[in-house]
Amino acid sequence: MIPSFSDIEIAHNKIKNQIHKTPILTSTIINEICGCVLYFKCENLQKTGSFKIRGATNSILNLSEEDRHRGVVAHSSGNHAQALAYAAKQNNVKAYIVMPNNAPKVKINAVKDYGAEIIFCEPNINAREEETNKIIEKYGSKIIHPFNYFDTIAGQGTCAKEVFEEFNDLDFLVTPIGGGGLMSGSLISRNTLNPKCKVFGVEPEEVDDAYRSLNSGRIEINLTTNTICDGLLTNLGELTFEIIKNNIDGILLVNDFEVRKAQTLIIQRMKIVVEPSSATVFAAVIKNKEIFKNKKVGLIITGGNIDINL
Repeated sequence: MIPSFSDIEIAHNKIKNQIHKTPILTSTIINEICGCVLYFKCENLQKTGSFKIRGATNSILNLSEEDRHRGVVAHSSGNHAQALAYAAKQNNVKAYIVMPNNAPKVKINAVKDYGAEIIFCEPNINAREEETNKIIEKYGSKIIHPFNYFDTIAGQGTCAKEVFEEFNDLDFLVTPIGGGGLMSGSLISRNTLNPKCKVFGVEPEEVDDAYRSLNSGRIEINLTTNTICDGLLTNLGELTFEIIKNNIDGILLVNDFEVRKAQTLIIQRMKIVVEPSSATVFAAVIKNKEIFKNKKVGLIITGGNIDINL
């Protein structure tokens, strides 16, 4: 079942006391560089450092009493792991997080700090799913999917809802695409709050499964993981693909050099820390100035969890 805007409104009312209403920043210098007016929705300043806390919190708050007692489980090495661990702790729910044994130490430590129990596995999808199933069989825990899940999508849609409520005359909204949860929620919010606004997704050239999926009409998989945008390696799910293929206005592709250049410019000019995955949207605007010239453009900066040592 596909969430409606009403579901996003309900989610927002539930989670608003457990998340930040993140700021929307602008930069005169960056606007001059791009030839348009950019509004950066800074989810890098969100709790746990990414938008993922929205969907995770909504999913936790919608658990039945029985599910709360049995806890939740997810396999993730990134922002979903941290978000679910934090949301579970805030609501007194046990969380089990299956992580690959080569996950960055900074992310492992964050999940531990948020109180989740980590189960390590070999770094492949089969091992992740096997360990996750063991937890489900042993404890009866409910799996919380990072994107292909009704409550997750409804929660992620609250981000674009905040953007459109603050700036209701945007010409474009641009967001990264990984598994498609944020994009799906953004499209649902757009359809109600600003139907005239065009929504574009952005992917790395080396991980362009959503772009190829729209062209082929079926869910495509990533052939490589050769990109610095580690948050965008996931393929679309059946639910997110259904929403995206029927509503999105297009997908733009960027390479890692363009992403790094955009990331550096954001850090230098706006003084905020952003992940490479987040910088894709800014890179896409710089690369496609003719599309966005003299327009008002919202950019969702999805997260800021980077290893400073790198």
